[in-house]
Formats: sequence, C-alpha cells, structure tokens
Amino acid sequence: MTVTDAELIEALRPVHDPELHRSIVDLGMVRSTTVEGGHVEVGIDLTIAGCPLRNEIQTRVSDALTALDGVSVVTIDFGVMTDEQRANVRQLVHGDPGATAGSQPAHGHAEGRAIPFAQAGSHTRTMLIASGKGGVGKSSVTANLAIALAQQGHSVAVIDADVWGFSIPRMLGISQPPTVIDDLIVPPETHGVRCISMGFFAKEDQPVIWRGPMLHKALEQFLTDVYWDDPDFLLIDLPPGTGDISLSLAQFLPLSEAYIVTTPNPAAQTVAQRSAFMFRQVNIEVKGVIENMSWFTGDDDKRYLLFGSGGGQELADRLEVDLVGQIPMTIPMREGSDHGRPIMAIDPSSEPSLAFAKMAEWVGAHAPSKRTHPELKIN
Repeated sequence: MTVTDAELIEALRPVHDPELHRSIVDLGMVRSTTVEGGHVEVGIDLTIAGCPLRNEIQTRVSDALTALDGVSVVTIDFGVMTDEQRANVRQLVHGDPGATAGSQPAHGHAEGRAIPFAQAGSHTRTMLIASGKGGVGKSSVTANLAIALAQQGHSVAVIDADVWGFSIPRMLGISQPPTVIDDLIVPPETHGVRCISMGFFAKEDQPVIWRGPMLHKALEQFLTDVYWDDPDFLLIDLPPGTGDISLSLAQFLPLSEAYIVTTPNPAAQTVAQRSAFMFRQVNIEVKGVIENMSWFTGDDDKRYLLFGSGGGQELADRLEVDLVGQIPMTIPMREGSDHGRPIMAIDPSSEPSLAFAKMAEWVGAHAPSKRTHPELKIN
C-alpha cells in the first residue's frame, strides 16, 4: 500500500512547531513531500538557521509519518525559510501590532501599540509579583509558582521585569536565548514555562544603567514584540520597591492583580506594605500576600522560626486580603535557585513544593474581582 502526498500532509498537520505551538503545515514549514514505495522524503523549512529545536522537529515529523501504513523509511531534508516566509509566519501567529491614533500610550497600549494582555478579549491573568525590599526571595517565588501553575495544566509565561537584578533565567535553568523570527521574539520554554528577561540580552556581570524612558521601552517590547501565545497566566517579577517599572506596568496592564512577597519579620512586612499601598494608589488590585522563609524544619522535625513569625498574616490582615501561602526554607530550594534546578521541578513532593502547589490551587480558584479598566492615578 502506497500513501499519497495528501495523506502525508494530513499526517503532518497535527505536528506542531515546539516553539510556536502551531501546525508545521499551517506555518508553511512543509516544503515538499515525495513517496517512493515505502520511502518518504519530506522537505521541512525551519524558521531560522541553526534552529535549536531541529532535533525535536525531526523526531515529531518522523513519528507522525512512520505511523502511517506503508511507510517504512522517512528522510527529512531541512532548509531555512525566506524572509517573505518568515514575515508570513509572524503575521499568522502574531498579527498586525495594531497601531492606534495618538502619540502618547493609552491604558493597554505601549507607544500606540495594543498590548494583548490588556485587551477586552484576553483571558490571561496577569500577576505582578512584588516586594518592598530585596532579599525576600521574590524571584524564587515567581519561578516556582509559575512551574506549579504549569504542572496543574495551565499555560504559563513569565516576564523578568527586574531589569537591574534579573535572575529568572538562571533560576529556571534556561541557557537557550530567544528565537527571533522577522523581529518577533519567541521566548524559550522550560518546565512548561515561557520566559523573557533582560538576562537574555545582557551578560551576568554587565550593569544595566538605564533611565526611566529606556526601561519603559524595554517593557513595551517584552509585552508587544514577544510571541506569548495567549497564556492562562502571565507572572511578572518586579524589581523591589515602587519605582518606574512598577508604574509603567500599572499603566500598560491596568487589569493586573498584585501579590506582595514578604518574610515573617516585622521590618520586612512594614516595608512590603508600601508596595501594596502603591498598587492601590494606581488602582491595581492587591490580591494577596505570600510569606517566604516562614520556617526551617531541622533534622529533628522541629520548625525553627529563624525570621520570627506572623509578619505575613499581619500584613494580609492590614491589607484585608488573604495570606496565600507560607513557604519554608530548605537547602535544596536555595541550591536549586542558584543552579537552575527549581525545587518545584526537581522535587514536587518536597515541603516547599507542596506549599507552592497549594498556592497555585488558591490562585486558580480566586479570579480577580475587577475586570474593567480602572482610571490610573499617578501623581
């Protein structure tokens, strides 16, 4: 039995590009098909030269075709798309940026371009993960909570907006840079989480010495020039405090919900409340408080309150929101963050992972109470 070219195309239609999550047939990646007895040769045009996921595409194509009756050998001839083909791919997956009238950004727009997460039809929940000061483990919370949401079946993306102290790629274990297709940035993905960060564009020891307008522009590109593919959740790891980046994101994403990370000690939660009050000043809903480093469980199974206790609950009570979770300290969690082995991915049954899983369940069960565009107030 000899298969037809039409049957080959239909067999390839369910095969998705691992970065764009679209059919390779719909993307125009299938250049040709040839059948000679049980030998099938298919031409595949990659979106870019040196595509890092070429082997994955090869495996998916081979598996799909060898599953057909009458196919015994599959040969793949890889090529590279032309500029025109890449432009077509960008149009298919990202559409027209959609310029709007006026020179000043409006709510939900960046430099006149529509931000997909701020539009009425978007189902993405945007979570601003904030803290009043550094050193409370905000980035570690962001990375592990994102993985926990992904493990519960959600589509998840992360923006590392801590431009000066970017750390999310290292914590997630991402070393692969983003793919660029006709100026469209395709973020790398690991543990079910897509991520973009200044860390992909600056060296670890390179300081980012930027003023407000340049930071504003970088955030704009993260929101409008990155192919996010309409995730269920977008977590944004903010820099500590109440500076330009937090204000810009409040303007770009007025329907966001904020989560405040603190440690149990009174000094930390007193500073953290300023971040919460800033969000309320600009009409961003403060959804909950997350307490990190809540305790350390020793070999004797006793909990040691190294940073005191009650700070997270006290802050939540003051803000009249829920304490979403308390995360214990463990050495594997600290080491995992340092070496790109997030605890939620390598040991889902650990004490911190169970806390993150519980937090992810809470987030999934508590939708935002506001779904209308508030009026932004910045003095």
